[in-house]
Amino acid sequence: MDVVERCVHSWVAAEKGTEIEKLIAGMHLGTRLEVTHHEFSSSGIASGSISFLDIVKALGEYLTSEDDHLRTKVIERCPKEKLNRQAVRVLTTFYGSKLEDTETITPALEGLSHLVTFPSFSTLEVSDVLTAWVSLMKRRYITHVPTRIFEHVKMPSNISRTLGEKFLPSYAVLASGEKDPRNLLVAFKIARVILSFFDISKYIEDYFDITFCYFPITFRPPPNDPLGINVDDLKNSLTRACLSATPAFAILGTNVFLEKLAIGSSMTKRDVLQTMADCLPVYGINVVKEFGRKIWSALKLEIFQPVDSLTQEIALDTFRAFIHILELSPSDNTDDTIITLLQAICSDCLESVGEPEKVQAKAAIKILCALVDVPSTLGNDAIRGALDKLIALFHDPGEVSNRAAVIMLLTDLINAFAETSTEHPSKSFSSLIPLHKDALLGVLIVGLKSSSTCLPALHGLSSLVHLPTLLTDAELGYIVHEAGQFVGKEPDEIEDVTTDVLSLLSSTALVAPHHLANQTLPSLFAMLPDQAPSRDAQSGRLEYRRALLALSRLCVQQSLFEILVIRLTAKLALLCSLFKSTEISPGGTWAEEVEPTAAYAHALLFTLEKTLSAKVIKERPDPDVPKYVDQLLSHLFRLFLEAAITSGRQILEDPRLLRVGAQIVKLVVEALSVEQQQRFIDAMVAAFLHGQVKAVTGGEFRPLEAEFRPIDVSSDARQRNTVILFAAAHLPLRKEVAVMMTFDDKELGLSAFLRNLVLWCDSSTCSALQITAASELFAITVNKYTADIPDFLNDMLTSYFPSTLHNSRVPPETRRRAIANWIWISRGLVVRSHPLASSFIDSLLILLDDEAIAWDAARAFGALAADDRVLTKRNGAVLKVLHVQKYFNAVLPKLIDGAKTVDGTKRETAYLIALASLVNTVQKSLYRTQIPTLIPLLLRGLEIADPEIRWQIIGTFSDNIQAFSDDQLLSSYASTLVGTMLKNATVVDMPEHKVRVAALKCLALLPGVVRYDLLHPYKAGVLKELARALDDPKRAVRKEAVDARFVPFQLLDCTIADAKKLLDRTKW
Repeated sequence: MDVVERCVHSWVAAEKGTEIEKLIAGMHLGTRLEVTHHEFSSSGIASGSISFLDIVKALGEYLTSEDDHLRTKVIERCPKEKLNRQAVRVLTTFYGSKLEDTETITPALEGLSHLVTFPSFSTLEVSDVLTAWVSLMKRRYITHVPTRIFEHVKMPSNISRTLGEKFLPSYAVLASGEKDPRNLLVAFKIARVILSFFDISKYIEDYFDITFCYFPITFRPPPNDPLGINVDDLKNSLTRACLSATPAFAILGTNVFLEKLAIGSSMTKRDVLQTMADCLPVYGINVVKEFGRKIWSALKLEIFQPVDSLTQEIALDTFRAFIHILELSPSDNTDDTIITLLQAICSDCLESVGEPEKVQAKAAIKILCALVDVPSTLGNDAIRGALDKLIALFHDPGEVSNRAAVIMLLTDLINAFAETSTEHPSKSFSSLIPLHKDALLGVLIVGLKSSSTCLPALHGLSSLVHLPTLLTDAELGYIVHEAGQFVGKEPDEIEDVTTDVLSLLSSTALVAPHHLANQTLPSLFAMLPDQAPSRDAQSGRLEYRRALLALSRLCVQQSLFEILVIRLTAKLALLCSLFKSTEISPGGTWAEEVEPTAAYAHALLFTLEKTLSAKVIKERPDPDVPKYVDQLLSHLFRLFLEAAITSGRQILEDPRLLRVGAQIVKLVVEALSVEQQQRFIDAMVAAFLHGQVKAVTGGEFRPLEAEFRPIDVSSDARQRNTVILFAAAHLPLRKEVAVMMTFDDKELGLSAFLRNLVLWCDSSTCSALQITAASELFAITVNKYTADIPDFLNDMLTSYFPSTLHNSRVPPETRRRAIANWIWISRGLVVRSHPLASSFIDSLLILLDDEAIAWDAARAFGALAADDRVLTKRNGAVLKVLHVQKYFNAVLPKLIDGAKTVDGTKRETAYLIALASLVNTVQKSLYRTQIPTLIPLLLRGLEIADPEIRWQIIGTFSDNIQAFSDDQLLSSYASTLVGTMLKNATVVDMPEHKVRVAALKCLALLPGVVRYDLLHPYKAGVLKELARALDDPKRAVRKEAVDARFVPFQLLDCTIADAKKLLDRTKW
């Protein structure tokens, strides 16, 4: 006990939480208390040798200290399982006695609020606490303690009855008349618990008065409210917690709802309707019996004659909740009151449906759609009557003009059944839609024949197709036949319904793909020529583009995609073979002859990519994709690699086609398992690093005219370009896949390969496509396999950087290419927050002193923070949380320090470029606190001649203009800002039009953040320069100039006071 007392007094004196935590946990306190580890650990609470009662005795008066932090630590951090019934009983009595003293009410209640969460807090303590709390009500002391008690302890019925007689009326008196929104939030929570745990049958009116008197909530917090009270929190606490807490409010509450709904504003109506939707299911079937006709009359008014569309949608939601009560109580649907109500609803709706051209018909159909879920004979009869009436109206010669409206109403009804069948597959509606199936199908097919009804008819057919097991296979074939006639037609022949036709056929393909394979696809494939149309054959190009667009939408289904792959790869192979014999026409050039064929080949490949993307980019890729390693990729590799090693002009050597082919490779590899990826990547290594081409072509390849060595520096451009295919195969690999480690029992070494790739990129013959491929390989390999390449990373820092990047004797062009590689290697490390990333970044800082490549190195700082399509979660890259923030916080201070040095050298300019590039790339929230420091530096950056840098800086100013609204901050820069923006707004001073547009946009924003007295001296000069901008040769610039002059024209004939008001409207 002495140990406990010394520990407690020491903790109170020093207020160090670690000591009491150690005491409670039974850990060694140290030598300061002169207690050995054995003594303490054997006497701690955790070991059970010290009871909590001992600590209570030692704490004594501290338990009721007015210091909240001091008081609550003990109870809050105590192991709950170590506090027995006796200790809880003692503490409850202790805290309860302190509730009688005004000075200790608050700390005692805080202690109780934690004590009620202990498992040993029994119903006896609940009774004592509530009895004590009832006494507090006489002093109007309200807290959240009862809420916690009810949440953690199940209230026995005998206690709730005994306490209810005292507690319920006392609380009703306490809570009445409360207006403070802070207290109301607590009061609503307490009321919800009371309504849930107690029998309030004797006090319904009292609790109705203290809850419904606040409905609807009209409180609006003042601007910049320090209390932070949210109106939505008040509404939710009242409507969703209190008003819907008990069915006892049914009669009184419904009367209030109907009254407020009749006389309220549009906002009040919406609040009432939303509250009714929450409360009616709780109030139950008795409300429907008592107020059904009145509720229907009120809802009908808001649905059929709404004040706005939003109110109508909310009223429909309320009606669905109203009808849902009938669905939950099907046994009551035979009651005469319910039958009469349903008859009234059905009669009103059928009357409106008889005039389909009116707005009320649409609302009536929505109401009937809500009846689909109600197991009622009258509801089914109403829907059956609506179907019969609409079908009859469609065939009525006098209603021809209303056929489109009729079909739309029928489609809405069909959609309701489709949604219900999806949500409740067990429900059957055999007596409704199936009974009218033939009539509906006939109406919709006839609707396809007319341009005015074609579009709604397509929507209706789509809805029918979505109804499971409704249509037979023959009927689905009939739909495909009729809708397929629209596919591939020229836009001027029909109304543009291509998207809707393809949507219908795509839905049909999921349940009956053989109909599309037999009826639709043959005509589309027939539209694809064997050879590309000539440059002048515009109609021929449009025709095959329409066919390929349709094929990409229709052939996502597995069997149809297989047909697509076979037909398009055969078409591509035929195109390549025919192109070899193509001769240049007299007076023509090779580029003119190859372009139409390249465009056609690109369209074929892009169709495969687009369709494959739809199959892969989903939560789970289609299971048939892996088989296309053999059925698709092997054919593409054979065509691309033959083009790379065959002499003479080849169509597939075009870099644009290689990019699309690479995307196809990436999509297929993405859908493979780890084992399948491993086999495929081993085959790629065999082909691209060892020349064994047949490893990726399925064993089929004609004799080589030249050795295939694309990674060799001495290889020609066509072979080197195929590395884009090799890189694409590596992008989606999972980290478990081993890359380029072994082949034929030979150690290749990933570091060795990357070193060779660096030298390959440094070649003067390296093209943009090849640099892209190498960049992707660097980024994804360094990011995923960092642990496997320490030698490569160390070699880049210690050898490659000084010998190439930081070597002035190396040609600047080679060093620029090296910077591009350095960026991607660095980015692979940055996104995973690797320790070596800082070393690579510091190397770039060193290059800012090199005049030859300083600007290229400066732009790298923005590139390292930018998003890209390589290092993504989809590709399996290692991405650490907040990696951009960590990089930004590490680099920004260094760039600011370097940019502050004003020496007129290129080093100063390089730092300004690096700063502008970085700030323009990251989110503005990262540098918001640095704005006072950045403004003068960015203004200096506007003096750089590079238009791209100026555009970035001006864009930064425009994006953050509101953050610059500090008058004291901008007062010294007002003249500089105006002058700089005007200088960049005229074609004479700034040839790049996008910079002029950005400058005029920023100039238009300045009056909204800079005081009038600071800008007024520059008004004449601004008007003069803006007048020049109105004659700019670019339309976009002229538009911004007119927008910027909007207020100046009004300033010419107004007073200073009015001018100030106009300037506050964000224009000059």
